[in-house]
Amino acid sequence: MRDIRRQRGGVLRGALLCVLGVLVGANVVYFVLTRTPAATGIPPTPTPRADAAAADGAAPASAVAPIETPPVPPSPASPAESPAVLPATPTDTTGSLLIPVQGIAAAALHDTFNDARSEGRRHDAIDIMAPAGTPVLAVADGRIEKLFLSDRGGITLYQFNPDRTRAYYYAHLQRYADGIAEGQALRRGQVLGYVGATGNADPSAPHLHFAVFALDPEARWWEGTALNPYPMMVPGRG
Repeated sequence: MRDIRRQRGGVLRGALLCVLGVLVGANVVYFVLTRTPAATGIPPTPTPRADAAAADGAAPASAVAPIETPPVPPSPASPAESPAVLPATPTDTTGSLLIPVQGIAAAALHDTFNDARSEGRRHDAIDIMAPAGTPVLAVADGRIEKLFLSDRGGITLYQFNPDRTRAYYYAHLQRYADGIAEGQALRRGQVLGYVGATGNADPSAPHLHFAVFALDPEARWWEGTALNPYPMMVPGRG
């Protein structure tokens, strides 16, 4: 009889423990379900990245409208930046060029353009005799293209006319005038140097060797077609 009672007591305890376990499990499930954000209505905690942006006062990228900067029109060039435009001077006509040596009259000039020179060369220029140190003048408006020291010509200067179709060549200079530089604009009658005997000139016969060249389209200072300058300086001799 005692064994039967013991067996019944064990079965009863087992049943009670089973019921207790079911109740505990149900409570746990209920607790978990009732603590989720969807059930409680509590919004989720913001991420650290969003907090940092809020602390810096930065708005989300989608909330910032792009700012369009209106185009700024270019400023007009100042007078100092604008290239100087030189007036054109008629060339290749009789008497169109100034005699390039101060104090020399047209009557004192001699046409030596076709005179023979050493090595079978033609002179292709005229020589204007004058005392050493006599000012040499620009024959027309233009610009200094090249200052050059030559074995034959000595101290020389190449001037281009405004439209870069003619070159005026001054050679055997004693020296350049003060302030003369390549690229400098010249005005008709401006002093650019002084008569001398540099290069292969006879020291006892200082003079200006002056030539005119028709330039090719490339406008290279060292090449061109020689033109006789004599009629360009003496009216009625064309």
